[in-house]
Amino acid sequence: MALHFTSEQRLDDNVLEREFTLGEIPGTLWTPESAAPVPLILMAHNNGLPRTAARLVARARHSAASGYAVATIDAAGCGDRPRSAADEQARTDLRQAMQAGEPVDEILESLVDSLVETAVPEWRTTLDALLALPDIDGPVGYSGWTAVGIHLAAVDPRIAAAGFFAGGHVPRAQREEARQITIPLLLLLQWDDEGNPRRRALDLFDAFGSKEKTLHANLGGHVGTPWFEVEDGNRFFDRHLK
Repeated sequence: MALHFTSEQRLDDNVLEREFTLGEIPGTLWTPESAAPVPLILMAHNNGLPRTAARLVARARHSAASGYAVATIDAAGCGDRPRSAADEQARTDLRQAMQAGEPVDEILESLVDSLVETAVPEWRTTLDALLALPDIDGPVGYSGWTAVGIHLAAVDPRIAAAGFFAGGHVPRAQREEARQITIPLLLLLQWDDEGNPRRRALDLFDAFGSKEKTLHANLGGHVGTPWFEVEDGNRFFDRHLK
């Protein structure tokens, strides 16, 4: 499957931003000014946020300015991509259960597991295409959505290090897969995340099989991750990708 660039612009931080399509998959690639191929970071967001979300773009540009190629894609049902009827119904059921104060774990299990199974093959196809570009080389890092990242790292040996955000639901299947993950790992936890029980995040961190794994916990809710964690994340990737 061929990757086609559809637009490009040079940003004021000397980062080149290029929009691309890969079949039905739309994506964005940020690269620094560099004469040599640079390592790649795949930056995924929780499904439902478009790749143009301000928080993701800010993280991507900062990492690109620090010497990385950074890529993100819109997963199925994200941005302008349509959702399946089953996923749409699951989201409706989730909203209704939350409004009624009913348990939502089983709905999330089904919804997120379906999203992961769809998203990971697309990320692997994207990775194939990006590593064929002359200005990108391995090793490859992953940053963002935990459930997708666990499955991707478990099935694709090209992922050399990962930074996960502990704020999204991780289905049981991925919690079991976490024991297979042995790459260096940085897990960010918001201590007061209203949608992610603290104990569950700590148990997940304990389950990872990595010999080098670091947990950063900060006070605050789901979207309160301090900006300095982006800078620390770059230092983490510097140790393992450069």
